[in-house]
Amino acid sequence: MRALTWAYLAVAYVFIFLPVAVLVAFSFQGGRLPVPPFQGVSLKWYAKVLGDRDLMAALGNSLLVACVSSALAVVLGFLAAHALARVKLPASALMRGVLVAPMAVSTLIIALGLLSVFNQLGIRLSLWTTGIGHVVINLPLCFAITYAAMGDQQKNAERAARDLGASEARVLWLVSAPMLAPALAASFFLSVTFSWDEFIIAFLLTRFDVTLPVEIWSMLRSGLSPASNALGALVFLVSVTAVVLAEVFVFRRRK
Repeated sequence: MRALTWAYLAVAYVFIFLPVAVLVAFSFQGGRLPVPPFQGVSLKWYAKVLGDRDLMAALGNSLLVACVSSALAVVLGFLAAHALARVKLPASALMRGVLVAPMAVSTLIIALGLLSVFNQLGIRLSLWTTGIGHVVINLPLCFAITYAAMGDQQKNAERAARDLGASEARVLWLVSAPMLAPALAASFFLSVTFSWDEFIIAFLLTRFDVTLPVEIWSMLRSGLSPASNALGALVFLVSVTAVVLAEVFVFRRRK
């Protein structure tokens, strides 16, 4: 039975990570096509990607949108979670359901809805509209993680701070947020990961200043090349780094 369990786990991991391993391996392809046979190890495709101004501009746009939208989603999710966990409001269960509802809605539907709203309001599409879309899809995640982390320990500490004369703003800043730092960090880094490689919203809500996934899509229209593999490997590296940082931060805080 144990051997069967390990075999199942091995097959599952191979199924999940084999495409990534192939992508990374052929990003070092010495030839012009990312297909067998492997024609030697070369870093020229990474040099080409890092030397491309359009790709580097798209990379900067993705980092800007991911960090700003994730920070805003964390703040809004934290405030909403704190309000619904600490204040008795009518229909609070319904409010929680409405807040997490976008997690069950396709990003295509969300993007089309936001596109209609922006057109009706006369708002020009830009990185800012993309950032708003990413806040919409990441806010439910941040709210759910923060709300789940709130317990009686934080509640008692907040009550003690109020008894000592702290204002509500100081309680939030100096007591609630530090005690929920692992949950807030996890929310931020996961939001960065989701925003970093999100395509549909970025494609529909931008025009000229595109993000990296949109730029990769433009590259793939002209065919496969080891350069696209190298770019995909860099995107994967950033996503893994964000997740590892979240895990390390949460582990250290708990320890």
